[in-house]
Amino acid sequence: MNFLPRWGRRFRLPIAFIITCSTALAAITGQVRNQTTGKPQSGATVALYKLGAQNGLELIDQAKSDAGGQFTINREVQGPHLIRTAFDGVTYNHMLPPGQPTTGLTLEVFNASRQPGAAKVGKHIIMFEPAGGQMAVTETYLLTNSGKTAWNDPDVGTLHFFLPEGAGGKVEVQGTAPGGMPIGAPVKKTSKADVFAADFAVKPGETRFHVTYAVPYVEGAPYAGKVIAKEDNTYLVVPGGVTLKGDNLNDMGLEPRSQAHIFGLSGNSYSVQLTGAAAAVATDAGGDDGSPKIEQIMPRVLGRTKLIVGLALGILALGFALLYRASGPAGVPRQETAKESRERARR
Repeated sequence: MNFLPRWGRRFRLPIAFIITCSTALAAITGQVRNQTTGKPQSGATVALYKLGAQNGLELIDQAKSDAGGQFTINREVQGPHLIRTAFDGVTYNHMLPPGQPTTGLTLEVFNASRQPGAAKVGKHIIMFEPAGGQMAVTETYLLTNSGKTAWNDPDVGTLHFFLPEGAGGKVEVQGTAPGGMPIGAPVKKTSKADVFAADFAVKPGETRFHVTYAVPYVEGAPYAGKVIAKEDNTYLVVPGGVTLKGDNLNDMGLEPRSQAHIFGLSGNSYSVQLTGAAAAVATDAGGDDGSPKIEQIMPRVLGRTKLIVGLALGILALGFALLYRASGPAGVPRQETAKESRERARR
């Protein structure tokens, strides 16, 4: 017996079609592609997370990509969601904003290696902010990976950095993947007492590390540090109201917007003297037994991302200006501008 009303019997095929389309629209579908091999990637884990204001990330469902790299998650998406694709020990994030298509997605992954490959430090910016007997130090590393393989070494870590004894082992490291947001990176000790490592994958593109710690500050007293990475351009930066002096420094002037003073560093170590003061710094207490330990400290860099990026751009601009003022390659003078030509003609 057919229990459908007459109108339902007349439009049975359209109703079935509508139900099928609704199910398809509710699903999240796509393909995982390996950018190292240029082929679809099987066996990748594709997980759907809901972004909540109170509970943070909430896992909704997950699936594995098949032999053709295809995946399907039969879930309806309402509001902002995040897709995390895990492959070869590295996780890749893909945002799903409200109203955006959820079918036919392409999720990119890469093969991973424990060797750096084409990944290297492009710039290293060290900012000193002394105040009230303490000095906050924020070190920003800009790593570029021009290859097609992600650098990931959970045992040894990727970024190795110097941590002075005065920091007492307390440090916070945040990593920002290409196109991503800053997230905390685990920190571990190395065989060298003053060298620590961050466990954070360096994917193709630009990865940023922010290393934050605090040390005691005595105005005018020498403060020394080391540069662990060999393939970098290191810059020392102090905010307005603070002066910095030392050997092997190239005064690059003031960054126009923040008025921070920028110095280029020659060599892999520095010893400087600072005077003046900036914003106050809050620090944490030591361990219960009085011994130094690795701890997380309150992140100062979250609100400083624009400043750090601005400083990086300012350093580039100052560098180009210095190159422009100097002679060209092999001593060839630069071309004079039209304005300079007119002024010379008038003279």
